[in-house]
Amino acid sequence: MTIIRVLLVDDHALFREGLRMIISSQSDMEVVGEAGDGLEGVIKAAALKPDLILMDIQMPGIDGIEATRQIKREIPSATIVILTVRDDEEKLFEAIKKGAQGYLLKKMHSAELIMMIRRALTGEVAIPARLATQMLEEFRRLSSLEPQEEGNLTPLSPRELEVLNLVALEKTDKEIAQMLALSLNTVKTHLRNILSKLQVSSRKEAARLAKDKGIF
Repeated sequence: MTIIRVLLVDDHALFREGLRMIISSQSDMEVVGEAGDGLEGVIKAAALKPDLILMDIQMPGIDGIEATRQIKREIPSATIVILTVRDDEEKLFEAIKKGAQGYLLKKMHSAELIMMIRRALTGEVAIPARLATQMLEEFRRLSSLEPQEEGNLTPLSPRELEVLNLVALEKTDKEIAQMLALSLNTVKTHLRNILSKLQVSSRKEAARLAKDKGIF
């Protein structure tokens, strides 16, 4: 029987302990290492060459998405599944772009977790049904956009410019809502419109493009 070698990367020791118990309950899986942050995860992945990496998304220093990018560059065969407490669709798209094979919520039951990571190990994308629907809708939205010349982007409204400026200052959606006296849903709507008009897929790309083009 082939043993699946697993690396756990999460900055909460108690959560890693729970994961280790779940993984160790599987006869064909073995936890070969643990890391408490993204940088340690990159280093241990290079040393251990695991088959599967369960990666927290929010960690001090290098976060899970950047760690995923670095690991996939060095070990393309590694299967990486992101674990998160929030179903953030923007983070989902960014994680998949950087090479993650799955994006799972920490609140799921252990049986579902095992089912989803086994799916990821077979090459399928392992994400919850609701996030899969959001991802499909986003792909449809992007595919429906008419190609535009780089210098012919749709202008942003004054409010969208305010939101984009705060995004460039690395403010969270909640902080932007408070600063502009908007609801969180309104901020998210503005962000979707901004990404669509600028033809980018993440807030970081939007802020970088705005700076490059001197939008603000």
